[in-house]
Amino acid sequence: MLKNKNNRLYTGFTYDLRKRFKEHNDKKSEYTKHRGPYELIYYEACLNENDARQREKYLKSGTGKRYLKDRLKRFLSHTG
Repeated sequence: MLKNKNNRLYTGFTYDLRKRFKEHNDKKSEYTKHRGPYELIYYEACLNENDARQREKYLKSGTGKRYLKDRLKRFLSHTG
């Protein structure tokens, strides 16, 4: 999960977190290029792609967003 300068959150799937994070901050991602810079605030790793894609789908759902916000509440409250 990434957070931008306006405290907007972005959740996505990738095979290579370091590379994808750099792409977001280097404005090489169409969806996020006008919304950075980004800070990595949370990530999860899965051994199986299907599990990772299902987890991403859940985290983007209403229930998943609430789960993440509750989980990160004390950290997010200190960041603006």
